[in-house]
Amino acid sequence: MLSRTADHLYWMARYTERAENLARMLDVNSRMSLLPQGAEIVEQGWIATLTIIGLMDAFRQRYDAVTSSNVIAFMAFDRDNPISIYSCLRAARENARAVRGTLTSEIWETLNATWLEMRVASLRSSTEAEVGNFFEWVKYRSHVARGVVQGTMLRDEAWHFTWLGTYLERADSTARILDVKYHLLLPRGEQAGGAADYYQWSALLHSVSAFEIYRRVYRDLITPRRVAELLVLRDDMPRSLRRCMSQVHMHLQSVRNAQSSETERRAGELQASLHFGRIESVFEVGLHEYLVRFLGQTRDLGDRVSRDFLVSATD
Repeated sequence: MLSRTADHLYWMARYTERAENLARMLDVNSRMSLLPQGAEIVEQGWIATLTIIGLMDAFRQRYDAVTSSNVIAFMAFDRDNPISIYSCLRAARENARAVRGTLTSEIWETLNATWLEMRVASLRSSTEAEVGNFFEWVKYRSHVARGVVQGTMLRDEAWHFTWLGTYLERADSTARILDVKYHLLLPRGEQAGGAADYYQWSALLHSVSAFEIYRRVYRDLITPRRVAELLVLRDDMPRSLRRCMSQVHMHLQSVRNAQSSETERRAGELQASLHFGRIESVFEVGLHEYLVRFLGQTRDLGDRVSRDFLVSATD
């Protein structure tokens, strides 16, 4: 496959997944901000979100105050923010347009229609009541796009690069969403395991479509350790780190070339550490430290995929 074609497919998938994951991350913080708590706690939650995404400095250049409305405007509708939902859906559509001959007509029409609807949505100022519906719409359009890819695309290298981008982006997002919650502080006087803590973890589970799954698996109170186990180590959880890295490793094996052996080895090593890992070991290291290390490893894999297949590969 031509490296430029693989590049467009890979980034088409990553940007589509990133838009959904941004919606999930904003949604969980928006839900948390509605809980009875002080304004400083709400601000700390949004600061944690912006910091973990890596956009705190860029946000400060545009806005004086860290408020729910400002962060949502910046991360959802800002045309000048290269990783806003608006920009991600635009980039997904542009990458799809560049390889229309490789995609099925259904995939192109789905991504193009999503972008056209996003342009209309960005022209309206969303109220608090509407913003939740907007996040649900973003998630729904991402579900539709993945379903069309799965249902209409030939299982060739193009398909593998599309899913490689999807799962690498999803792994990064799940780690960031979990780390955002880890950074949030409970209201003064509130203890771990109290009402505020319970609703925060519940909101996180809802944000990754895992609340019902958690209830089926554990049938007990929501605890940080079990949430972490579900989202980090369980292979049957669709958005867990282990599940995502299993898929990344599998798709890398399917598109391997003469220079990708080290990338495949590192992906396999990370997948094996998750496959054989225990949640006790994660908490011994520290959940935050573990997630920061994982994000560094996925960033390294993304860089190596670009070098092996998308940039230095010859046509």
